[in-house]
Amino acid sequence: MNNIGSENNKITIAGTVITNPEFSHEVYGEQFFTFKLEVPRLSETTDIIPVTISEKFLALITVKEGIKVLIGGQFRSYNNFSSSGNRLLLTVFVRSIEEIDNTDDYASPNNVFLNGYICKPPVYRTTPFGREIADILLAVNRAYNKSDYIPCIAWGRNAKYADSLSVGDNIMIHGRVQSRNYQKKISEDEFENKTAYEVSVSKLEMA
Repeated sequence: MNNIGSENNKITIAGTVITNPEFSHEVYGEQFFTFKLEVPRLSETTDIIPVTISEKFLALITVKEGIKVLIGGQFRSYNNFSSSGNRLLLTVFVRSIEEIDNTDDYASPNNVFLNGYICKPPVYRTTPFGREIADILLAVNRAYNKSDYIPCIAWGRNAKYADSLSVGDNIMIHGRVQSRNYQKKISEDEFENKTAYEVSVSKLEMA
């Protein structure tokens, strides 16, 4: 039972720590901290990815701004309940971490694999330039009857294939975690800068 999450949800990510760890929460006496990781893309831009790490790893490695690390773990979701409503928070959950010399040593510094179930009808659309896109919300089972709800975005042929899928279909996704900045309209003349996290799909198939 405990192996469910580790088999269905795997991520390997390499990047530069850009914020020092800050306390996040405590579960059964174990403290967890969060920091931001800057991960290079092949296009020479970067993604800024949130990371959650247990105190037990921080006792083994000094995670601080400026060092480069290789992380193995899972891409998880959490519900954040606040006065403004319920918000889905996404983070890389650390299961292994080591300091490295250079992220250039890794041809693909951002790899994620998910095996889950479609929990909302995929939303297929085309951009003004004719590019095909599909939004997929994937429920990935975790141990102890929990699930992570991971937004994914597919392009081109993968998007067209996603448009034929239905709620409940079991699919496997390979891709990378990406960050995307956008503006949320608060009022007629007020906007708030936000960051969305999702899996950019490179391969999509039925499980």
